[in-house]
Amino acid sequence: MKDILTTADAAKLLGVSVRTSQVLIEGGTIPSWKTPGGHRRVYLADVLALIDSKQAPADTEASAILVVIAASDRMPDYHAATANAADFEIEYFDDVLAALVLIGSTRPYAVLVDCASGFNSQPLLRSLAANKSIAATRLVAVGSDGCVPIELSARVTRAAAPAQALAHLRGSAFLTEGTEFADWGVAFPVSQDERRRLMAVERSGLLHSENEESFDRLTWLAAQTFDAPIALLTLLTPTKQWFKSKVGLDMTETPRSWAFCNHTILQREIFTVPDLSADPRFADNPAVAGDPGFRFYTGAPVTDDDGFIVGSLCVIDRKPRVIGDREAKTLQALAAMASDEVRLRALDRKLRSTARAKR
Repeated sequence: MKDILTTADAAKLLGVSVRTSQVLIEGGTIPSWKTPGGHRRVYLADVLALIDSKQAPADTEASAILVVIAASDRMPDYHAATANAADFEIEYFDDVLAALVLIGSTRPYAVLVDCASGFNSQPLLRSLAANKSIAATRLVAVGSDGCVPIELSARVTRAAAPAQALAHLRGSAFLTEGTEFADWGVAFPVSQDERRRLMAVERSGLLHSENEESFDRLTWLAAQTFDAPIALLTLLTPTKQWFKSKVGLDMTETPRSWAFCNHTILQREIFTVPDLSADPRFADNPAVAGDPGFRFYTGAPVTDDDGFIVGSLCVIDRKPRVIGDREAKTLQALAAMASDEVRLRALDRKLRSTARAKR
């Protein structure tokens, strides 16, 4: 094997997409240099060193999972503070042991520890700070001055209240990565964490992949449940809405500006529009104003194993309609099943990457 690799060569060796390989190289995870023609090159030894570190390339990106540990009587304050934090997948715990199990298995983006709760927070903070497997996880203690042990001041951030803690995390997660998308010329809403979400879409390995029966069953079930002509499993890239699975539609993709799912991925719950033509956000959409004349839309987010929303499972009709709680819960359940399929594929890729590294 040659000693100097291209970005594509590195991607094949790591078992990731070329885009993910580019991010690893340009971000400095893999040392590189540019040729006179402006192309990135890396040494084989550096790629092998990354593999030998036993850290899967996808793991270099922080997750979107946020863990909140607080007593049950304090939890309403955290639910209120995080009500609009759609960029995070939030897990709430009043049981410290259960929280530690999840933290160890998911390596979340951040952990909020409520110091005003009944449990002794300082030993918990010391334990979390000493855990090397979550060294990249942000730790925030919510409470008054003195709630953070002095020796942990460089590792644990203190916030006076839940809302302040969330504001800090949103700043650290998003503002440093840039939230301006004017250079895209976008005509649709994007999340504050859109750049990391797009990387998660690349890491999923689903873009432009072949049809799969497991996903096709879910779109078929969605169409049957709603007695609707169209059901889609969509993935959103910077410029396109691509259909991993579809029922009742011939096209395989649309411009992203057409995607009703742009709004679905901004939240963790179901998103429904009874009459698209009567909603000013969608009335001028080419898919509404012209052929095929869509009128009804409902969608639920689909997430990966790191909590990022990669797309949605949605149902579309050519006539206005209203759905009930039963249909909404069914769509959420089908989207959860689609998320499980996405996570199973991620696990399979990690196992195959580990096997390659051992070989």
